[in-house]
Amino acid sequence: MVPSHMTVLPRIIQGGMGVGVSNWRLARAVSRAGHLGVVSGTALDMLLARRLQMGDPGGHMAESAARFPFPEIVERVWNKYFVKGGKADTERFRLVPMHSLRPPRDLLDLAVLANFIEVDLAKHGHSGLVGINLLEKIQLPTIPSLCGAMLAGVDYVLMGAGIPRAIPGILDQLAVGSATKLKIDVEGAESAEEHFAEFDPAPYMPASGTLIRPAFLAIVSSATLAIALAKKSSGRVDGFVIEGPTAGGHNAPPRGIMTLDGNGEPIYGERDVPDLPKIAALGLPFWMAGSYGERGGLAAAEALGAVGIQVGTAFAFCEESGIDPEIKRAVLAASREHQLRVYTDPVASPTGFPFKVIHGTPESGIPVCGEGRTRVCDLGYLRHLYRKPDGAVGYRCPSEPVDDYLRKGGLEAETVGRLCVCNGLVATYGAPQLMADGTLEKPLLTGGDDAAKVARFLLPGRESYTAADVIARLLENA
Repeated sequence: MVPSHMTVLPRIIQGGMGVGVSNWRLARAVSRAGHLGVVSGTALDMLLARRLQMGDPGGHMAESAARFPFPEIVERVWNKYFVKGGKADTERFRLVPMHSLRPPRDLLDLAVLANFIEVDLAKHGHSGLVGINLLEKIQLPTIPSLCGAMLAGVDYVLMGAGIPRAIPGILDQLAVGSATKLKIDVEGAESAEEHFAEFDPAPYMPASGTLIRPAFLAIVSSATLAIALAKKSSGRVDGFVIEGPTAGGHNAPPRGIMTLDGNGEPIYGERDVPDLPKIAALGLPFWMAGSYGERGGLAAAEALGAVGIQVGTAFAFCEESGIDPEIKRAVLAASREHQLRVYTDPVASPTGFPFKVIHGTPESGIPVCGEGRTRVCDLGYLRHLYRKPDGAVGYRCPSEPVDDYLRKGGLEAETVGRLCVCNGLVATYGAPQLMADGTLEKPLLTGGDDAAKVARFLLPGRESYTAADVIARLLENA
C-alpha cells in the first residue's frame, strides 16, 4: 500500500550508519540507482567542523554551502573552522561546543548548515529519494538537525534507538516555520519537572516561510512499540523499519531481564521476535532489517508482507561509504580469511543499549577502541542529563573519567566496560583526534552479524566493491 502523500515506496533502504559512514557519497549512489539513500545525521556538526579543518578536500563542503540560503551563516562557520590546506598532523582538531539545553547560536547555525550540506550533496544532480537517520538517544541536536535536512529537501526521516514519539509533530511544526520543542530525558527528575530543548526555525526559513514535510519512518523492534507509535505519536507516522538484533550499531535490549550467554553476549529469544501480523494490521508500510543483505533477502521480506528491506552492513564497507579506506581494506581482508568476529557488547555504549563491535585477530590490523585509552569525554553526544541536588540539570557520561562521573553522582558500576563511542566512530571515519599523550584515537568498528561475511560482495579479481554491486546482488532473484 502506498499512502496518498508518498508517491513511491523504495524496495531497498540503505541504512544510516555511524558518524559519516552513511555519507552523502553513499546516499547519492544508492539514490541514483533508484532506491532510498540515507545519510547519517549523527554528529554532522562536528563532522563538518573537522572536514573544514582538514581543508575541505575536493571543495565539496564549499560547493554545497554556496547553495545554502544564508551566506552570513556560512561565512561565520568558515571563519571559525576552515583551515586552508588542512591542519598539521601534529595539531589537534578544534572542538565543537557540546550540546546543552541552552545551546549558543553559533552551534545551532553549525548544526543546521551541516545537515543541509550532507542532504544537499546527497540529492544534488538527480531526482532520487534521500533520507536522514537520527538517534532518539541523541536528543539535544535533533531539532536543528531536522531543520537543516528539511531546508535541503530531505524526503524521509528515519529514527530509532528509543521511542521517537514527538518527532512527527516536530516535523509538522518545522514545515510551517513554527517554534517547537522536544522533551528531554533527565535522570532523577521529579514528577512535576519537565525539561525541553527549544528551537525557533525562523532564522533559517526560506522566503516562502514553509518547508516540505518529509515522510517519517520509525525504526522499531517489536509490534508493541510500532502500535504505540502509530497511535500515540504527536503526528503522522508513515511506516516502520523492523530491525532485528543481528543488525549493526545499537540493538534494542532483549525483552525482560537481560541474560548473557557464555561469550558474554545478550540472549534474545521468542519474546524478541516481532509480531509481523500485528504490525501489518496497522495498515502502514514496513521494511525488514537485520541480516537481509543477501540475495534472496528481499524476496523473503516481501513474503512476510514487507515493502522491502533496509540494509546497512553490506553498504558500510563499499567504496562509497565514509569508513577510512585502510580500515575497509583490513575488514575485507579479514573477512576473506574468516578472521572477523562481530560481538554484541552489552556494556560498551554509554546509552546502555547493546552495541555491535567488530573484532579481528591480532594479525588483522583492526584495532579495538578503548584499549590503552585515557578516558575523556570531549564530544559529548551521548552524555546523560541528570538532576543535581539543587534541581539544576547536569551532564555526565559513563565513558568519561571515572572520578568525574562519580563526582556527578553516577555509580562506578555504570562505568565498567564503557567505550567512547563518539570519538571511536569519528576515528573510523578517518578524522581521529590527537590525544593528550600524542597518540591518535583508535577506531571503533560496528556492523551487523553479516560483517563477518562481507567479502562475499567482492567480484573475482577485485579488492573492493561498490554500492551498485550490493544492489545488484540484493536484486538477484527478487
